[in-house]
Amino acid sequence: MNFYQVHFPILIVSVTLLFSFLIPVFGWWKKKLCYPLAIIAISISLFSSLIVANRVLYHGPIRYYLGGWEPPWGIEFYIDHLNALMVVLVTSISLLVLISSKKSIEKELPDKDVPFYSLFLLLFTGLAGIVVTGDMFNLYVFLEIASLSAYALIAIGEERAPYAAFRYVVLGTIGACFYLLSVGYLYIVTGSLNMADLNQILPNLYHSKVVLVAFSFFMIGIAIKMALFPLHVWLPDAYTYAPSPVSSLIAPLMTKVGIYVMIKIMFKVFEPSFSIEMLPVTTILSWVASIAIIVGCVLALAQVDLKRMLTYIMVAEVGYIVLGVAMANRNALTGAVLHIVNDALMMACLFLIVAAIMFKLGIRNIYELRFLHRKMPFTMGAFTIAALSMMGVPPACGFFSKWYLILGAIDANNWIFVAVILMSGLFNAILFFRVIENAYFEPAYAHDGGEHIEVSRDEAPLSLLIPILIMAVGIILLGIFSGKIISAFIQFIVPVSF
Repeated sequence: MNFYQVHFPILIVSVTLLFSFLIPVFGWWKKKLCYPLAIIAISISLFSSLIVANRVLYHGPIRYYLGGWEPPWGIEFYIDHLNALMVVLVTSISLLVLISSKKSIEKELPDKDVPFYSLFLLLFTGLAGIVVTGDMFNLYVFLEIASLSAYALIAIGEERAPYAAFRYVVLGTIGACFYLLSVGYLYIVTGSLNMADLNQILPNLYHSKVVLVAFSFFMIGIAIKMALFPLHVWLPDAYTYAPSPVSSLIAPLMTKVGIYVMIKIMFKVFEPSFSIEMLPVTTILSWVASIAIIVGCVLALAQVDLKRMLTYIMVAEVGYIVLGVAMANRNALTGAVLHIVNDALMMACLFLIVAAIMFKLGIRNIYELRFLHRKMPFTMGAFTIAALSMMGVPPACGFFSKWYLILGAIDANNWIFVAVILMSGLFNAILFFRVIENAYFEPAYAHDGGEHIEVSRDEAPLSLLIPILIMAVGIILLGIFSGKIISAFIQFIVPVSF
């Protein structure tokens, strides 16, 4: 094994796991050390992920054997183009959210900063581990690390947060049980847990009823984890009542990592033909995803709480990506993977903006955002960029992934899906222009006897504002360089049969 294989893949998860246990120790001595230690840990993981991604781009996939035990007996970290793209996404967004968290935590969770940063690193470790492991049971372990950390982080939020966390625990545990049972069934019939090994063994067992049940359990368990309609009922309350830094991390990443697992299972562990030809999985998923898009948008329209509106938009966004996966052609899957990246950045930016508004003004009601363009001009500028991207306005990144999804729907010869994607864009325009109207357009009472009412500028702190502005710029850059991302990463992810 070379230098890259020996060091950097394992550093992505091991450093943050180690620091998550060190932070309570240092926090007992001096609480001020917790924040910089967490920053250092995730910065090392980001650096390692960038090195690994660069290695994958120029030399192909990396295989790292834990403890030197070769698969299928040992656990393998396998990083190909899909894994590399996801791990860079997870580490970069996590670092930006962590940087922005300091002020919000001091205000929302006084005296809870030590457990927060420890759990934050555990959550990150789980998410990063999911996207680098090549072992089915090891994926389950990381999935539970991420889930248990998320339950705890959500529970320390607002007044209704413990109930939301409890419901998330119940449904998340059901999803985890489905996943674990499916892993057990596959191990019974194959004797292996390694994903690459399973890909070679399973084609001869596709007609086994045990394999069919295992695959069905996979899909149900992952659908719960990624909040696919109608199994999304845990998501709105959990993301709404969680502390602002927590929802800013789990909203863009938890569902996306779940969709990554679905893609990995459908197209890497099983052959694509299994869920396209042998079972009507893609057909069922495509119609469910279409309904999810419409239902998510309609439910978002009924909300006046900006943060809760975003949670229902999340339901629709999951529908977009799953629809792209389920249409199972080159353009559609390209759009789906690209939208995983784009939507993660867009939602992280929007949730951080809500966190900034709550920090400065303590409000989330859409109709209380009057004069916000003068109070927080840079924050609202970033919101407008993210909102236009969500609507699909070029050159923002949201346009390009939705364009590929539309091309995929045309390739699938399904004009209903084309109509659903276009109609959802109109829904997003209504949703976000409602916010922009209340924030930017000044009502008649803003002019008293012809005199303009003065509103003093009161921007978010730099620790909150800088990550928001970086993400807003990233939304534009991702759009401009979407072709580079597709040629460097996504073209290698699409199965040859598509």
